[in-house]
Amino acid sequence: MKKPIVFSLFREQSVFMTAVMAIMTFLAVMALGISIAIGTGVARWNKQWNLYATVQVNGAENADAVQKTLMENRGKLDEVREISNDEMADLMRPWISGGNNVLKKYLPKMFEIKFKTESDIAAIRQDIGNHGRFVTHPDALRPSISAGWKMIAILSVVLGIIIVTIGICISFIAKNIAVLHKRELEILNQVGASDSFVAHQMQIIVAKICMVACSIGFVIAVPIIIAIIAVAHSARVGLMATIGISGGGWITLLMVPILIIVFAILITKMTTFKILKQEQ
Repeated sequence: MKKPIVFSLFREQSVFMTAVMAIMTFLAVMALGISIAIGTGVARWNKQWNLYATVQVNGAENADAVQKTLMENRGKLDEVREISNDEMADLMRPWISGGNNVLKKYLPKMFEIKFKTESDIAAIRQDIGNHGRFVTHPDALRPSISAGWKMIAILSVVLGIIIVTIGICISFIAKNIAVLHKRELEILNQVGASDSFVAHQMQIIVAKICMVACSIGFVIAVPIIIAIIAVAHSARVGLMATIGISGGGWITLLMVPILIIVFAILITKMTTFKILKQEQ
């Protein structure tokens, strides 16, 4: 038998619908997975550095005053480390040229402090701030944290768009199945089958397609998410090195294809009822 010259969507629609739903599931899992990973990184970042602060002091008099304050509040401090001039020179060398002798003229005295509790920070922040620049690590890293939250917001919008697209695709799939099986639907109506029975048959067909498609999309997305996290961890520094997905996060990702299947079944039922009402 001669094949049709024009591509027939209805002839190949099972493969087409499976591919479309697999792509939508893949995008949904990727968007949610990366969002969870970044959110976990932001939370870990805040927890990791929320007790740390850096003090920058210019002048011997101010340095003595800060050291005195630190000695008087030793009970509130877990760790105090004075950053050496050599370490400072290494940090500043990309911005100031001329060697260590020149750098020492411009370098402040710096202390890295770890507090025992967050309330201890507020207790001595003002005293130290009167003699130097007191900066907590969360304040210094706020731009990175803000960028992380913005990325999560963008991914959430993308996920919302994907969900709407999935709804449209499912409705399109249900209508095409109704066209493809129009003769069977007419026979069911003639023998007195109820609308609920007809919708149930449609739901079974769509559910089978979605189960296969969602499984394919999920299986492809998971290794890519794991690879992204591994690449981020290889940086070994910054917010990206802290991203990850906990056990609860993986369970949430596993629920995505399940929820898409349930969503598909509900949309199919609504679409089928609309089609049957139009035919009546």
